[in-house]
Amino acid sequence: MDNANSVTERAQKWLDGSFDDETKAIVKNLMETNQTELTDSFYRDLEFGTGGLRGIMGVGTNRMNKYTVGMATQGLANYLRMMFPELNPVKMAISHDSRNNSKYFAQIVAEVLSANGFRVFLFDDLRPTPELSFAIRKLGCQSGVMVTASHNPKEYNGYKAYWDDGAQMITPHDENVIKEVQKITSIDDVKWTGIKENIVPVGAEIDREYLDHVLALSLSPDAIHRQKNLKIVYTPLHGCGRKLVPEILARFGFENIHMVKEQAIADGNFPTVHSPNPEEHDALDMAIKLAEELSADLVMATDPDADRVGIAVRNHKNQMVLLNGNQTAALLFYYILNRWKELGKLKGDEFIVSTIVTTKLLSEIAASFGIEYFECLTGFKFIADVIRQHEGEKTYIVGGEESYGYLIGDFVRDKDAVSACAMIAETAAFMADSGKSLFDLLLDIYQKYGFFKEGLISVTRKGKSGAEEIQQIMVGYRNAPPVEINNSKVIKIKDYLLQKETEVSTGNETPVSLPKSNVLQFLLEDGSVISVRPSGTEPKIKFYFGVREPLKSAGEFEQTEQRLNEKIAGIISSMKLQ
Repeated sequence: MDNANSVTERAQKWLDGSFDDETKAIVKNLMETNQTELTDSFYRDLEFGTGGLRGIMGVGTNRMNKYTVGMATQGLANYLRMMFPELNPVKMAISHDSRNNSKYFAQIVAEVLSANGFRVFLFDDLRPTPELSFAIRKLGCQSGVMVTASHNPKEYNGYKAYWDDGAQMITPHDENVIKEVQKITSIDDVKWTGIKENIVPVGAEIDREYLDHVLALSLSPDAIHRQKNLKIVYTPLHGCGRKLVPEILARFGFENIHMVKEQAIADGNFPTVHSPNPEEHDALDMAIKLAEELSADLVMATDPDADRVGIAVRNHKNQMVLLNGNQTAALLFYYILNRWKELGKLKGDEFIVSTIVTTKLLSEIAASFGIEYFECLTGFKFIADVIRQHEGEKTYIVGGEESYGYLIGDFVRDKDAVSACAMIAETAAFMADSGKSLFDLLLDIYQKYGFFKEGLISVTRKGKSGAEEIQQIMVGYRNAPPVEINNSKVIKIKDYLLQKETEVSTGNETPVSLPKSNVLQFLLEDGSVISVRPSGTEPKIKFYFGVREPLKSAGEFEQTEQRLNEKIAGIISSMKLQ
């Protein structure tokens, strides 16, 4: 909607429709007192992006509320009926995290689906996203819904829709669901009255089976037994990792686990952090403080739905330092591939997966082990799609992305912080067994493959005007791409929306084989890579920077890192991003 009259018309429909009195009162107040908020609330419908349905909670067509959740669910139900006409009932699994209204929204989803005649497996309490993915496959469901806004601030909630393989929906299903949702033009089109008999509670039995699968990933149980007193600090950041992460660490054999008590309480207000995002350094402040008090070896923090994990380790100065998602991925990938090789598990048909904005170090590691490496678009649903494409033909080992998401094994089809925490701790124990640390392993990797350093800047532009500004930034880069960045020539441009790769010096174009996505990459003469991508789940445009140079010795780590940091700072300055 482009003008105030259209927004007002949309809002008026809520005043005239079968909405509850409280909702109508809030809409009326917005119409009278806050045109900006009214516009942001009604100028469009919430859409399934790269992570499903996600938005600020409140009244309006562009907000997460009972009605938008119900209408989206009815559209989803209608699509599933079309896709599985032979099944009666169609089966769904539903879970939720600790966010405000998550349980309420999950119940609405269950009631609408049950009213449509679906058999609904509803978790009895909050559960992690990866367990929901596991349950879809385990229970033979055709779809699933996870009510969460992942690591977003407290005012957000969301709705991840899954397909029958336990992965988030991709084209054509996500786009087709949008079309079906758009056909739901009134809340009167929604079947709101749930059928209790169609809703089946699930809980501990799925926990046990899921954790059994995670435990089977372990590659070094003997090392863990010898290092069982490795001191670990863990925080769930008020989310749903609080039960399963400590439990799986204990089942792996770790006996010295310390949880940050203040953050072990499930609370959708996330009172001890600015944002419950393990990518943000201050989210781990309390855990690092506890680690210093205890002289702990490892810190791990998961986000509210326990699909992302951030870690801190001790460096050579005995200081706790945070690792970024690329560094954690390098540690995990190298450890797992190395142990598969040592244990004789590599048969020649294995592969790993990562995304176009994740460190190129992972492809170097894969090549050194003779493992096939697949690259995909940003978003874990695309990693899951690669797994699906090769199922039964090749053996998937591990996948991951720079935004702190990892998946070991294929029994889950989304990023999994529960299994990642267990395997990160196992990697630490394995290194400790030979008198080394995770930081030592990272430096070993850098000396072997090169010091890869990455940076990220997110530029936030809120509301309707912000979304338009973000699109204009991308248009500007396409119409007038930079010739030089940080005194280094742009030698190649990859445009994933136009699906072409251009050699700047000759103008020669070659096709990009990945699906269309609004992403641009600039490859520089000095080996640097800059990627530009609007977020599909947040009002942001993200700039990713990748630089590299050799690391000759562990003693030169700090000087080399400083040079790489300066190179990233030069790129940021050259692009006028700060």
